[in-house]
Amino acid sequence: MSDPGPYAVAAEHVFDGVRLHARAAVMIERASIVAVVPQSELPADIAVCALPEAAWLAPGFIDLQVNGGADLLFNDDPSVPTISAIAAAHRKFGTTAFLPTLISDSPAKMQAALDAVQASIDTEPSVLGIHFEGPFLSPRKAGIHDVRAIRAPTPADLELLALPRKGEMLLTLAPEEVPPGFVARLARTGIRLSLGHSMATYAQTRQAMAEGMTGFTHLFNAMRPLESREPGPIAAALESPDAWYGLIVDGVHVDPAMLRLALRGAGHPMLVPGRRTTINLHALRSADHKSWRTLRQRQRNAGGQRSEHGRRGLQLRQAMRAHPAGGVALGVDQSGKLHRSWPRARAAGTWLSRRHGGLRAEQHQRPCDLGRRRPGA
Repeated sequence: MSDPGPYAVAAEHVFDGVRLHARAAVMIERASIVAVVPQSELPADIAVCALPEAAWLAPGFIDLQVNGGADLLFNDDPSVPTISAIAAAHRKFGTTAFLPTLISDSPAKMQAALDAVQASIDTEPSVLGIHFEGPFLSPRKAGIHDVRAIRAPTPADLELLALPRKGEMLLTLAPEEVPPGFVARLARTGIRLSLGHSMATYAQTRQAMAEGMTGFTHLFNAMRPLESREPGPIAAALESPDAWYGLIVDGVHVDPAMLRLALRGAGHPMLVPGRRTTINLHALRSADHKSWRTLRQRQRNAGGQRSEHGRRGLQLRQAMRAHPAGGVALGVDQSGKLHRSWPRARAAGTWLSRRHGGLRAEQHQRPCDLGRRRPGA
């Protein structure tokens, strides 16, 4: 596709991930966003795509924990076609970049998943890398994970995780279940490490953080609870300005009181799955609330029966709307920041500036008609 040259996309409402702009436009050159400006300040000779009246232009969601989509599970078929189908399903609802996520499984399945992701990165721009949620977890906090697949790391696991790779790798583990120095060794290779499905004590959590662990997968859920005499990982997450933590905001997994507590913490809260920031051109009308059928995220349990995943399929925009329903009222700016603001940019290992310059521009839906030179024309 030929380069259309500099152009702008104008909308009545433009949210840049930090601020909400009225009657603004996003200026784009060579697939990079160069500025967000008032429509009145656009150069006279620039081509403009004017979105329909009342449309919103906003950054795409970045999802660090995608187990499936389009009625497919990554664990069931870790392949390039599965990843492409999952990407297409999530893209319809505003998720423009994600980490395909494999929960605890066999070494062979981990290798297949990694190979599929490496191949997909070359052809699927939505794929940022891979998230291994397990298998180095606590059997006492297995949750939906098959206890039989949970295990201690082996030299072969270390070899697999340390292989040269394209994209990012996020690994959720229980620090009390891995050998001394394991966290530090992986952190040195550039792997992003997150605590989850863990019974770690506060001291064990702090030690892992000192060795390079910075994340917490679905805070409060599937981990040692917050107690007065043993504060565990929850206190460590909430008191650390260097921690980021996901929250399952579906009105069930985290009580509104606990959600309010997490939002006041020193760390960086995110709606589950965790979020990283990028900019895409995805226009959402305020009336566009078509619901996506619940993704039945299942794994066979030890008895061979099918069980529903502990976290039901949740659209990110549904999670944003869940705040007021749960008694936590947030404005557009604050709710959007949980998905897109600067501290979350570190989660997948891509450091982005608060400035718009250099952020990539992607049009995944409602392609622009550059023949429409001005809003209202």
